[in-house]
This record gives sequence, C-alpha cells and structure tokens, in this order.
Amino acid sequence: VQLQASGGGLVQAGGSLRLSCAASGRSFSSYAMAWFRQAPGKERDFVAAVYPGVALPIYADSVKGRFTISRDNAKNTVHLQMNSLVIEDTAVYYCAAALGRPSQRDYTYAYWGQGTQVTVSS
Repeated sequence: VQLQASGGGLVQAGGSLRLSCAASGRSFSSYAMAWFRQAPGKERDFVAAVYPGVALPIYADSVKGRFTISRDNAKNTVHLQMNSLVIEDTAVYYCAAALGRPSQRDYTYAYWGQGTQVTVSS
C-alpha cells in the first residue's frame, strides 16, 4: 500500500487542522491506520490509530480530547482532525499502515507516507 499525507500547515495556537492520508492498493479496510509525529530533535511518537473491525480508536494521552482519527474505507482515506492545537503539537505528521494488530511502536508499521508539516504558532 502507498500512502500520501496532506493537510499540514501553519496555524495559531487554539486553531484547528485536518490531515488526510490517501492510500492506494488493495484491501485498505484490512489495514490498521495510524498517525505518528516527529518534532525536531525528538523521536517519532504515536498519535492515534484505528483498527479494522474495532469501533474505538486509540490516542496518545497528549492528544486525547483534542484529536480525532477517522477512516473512510470507501475512499481509502484516513483523517486526523486536530483541534485546540498547542505549540507542542508542532511536528512532521506521518500516516502509517500495517496488517494485523500493530502496537504503538513505529517499527510495527510497515508502510509510511511522506509526512506533512504542522506548525503551531503562539
């Protein structure tokens, strides 16, 4: 599967952005889909994931209540709605895909998009 992330940009603190990830290939609905982020000088961190056949997504504690991940299997896309953004959310955001039940570790995901920059200003 190939992934293409989009939707990043510059936003003021308190604002919102919606990231999208378009997937090509077969059987999109069978993949776990996730968003990770990497701030300058830091490791790539888990943000959110949605699993096939599982109703409830999972979120990192730092984004719970502010971010929402969703998938549209008919359009082979996954979205990340980000509200109440804070400066600490500034990072390159990556979408990722994996078969099975990956953990929140990035190495458990086999497929990655190119990343989209999100910058939150004060």
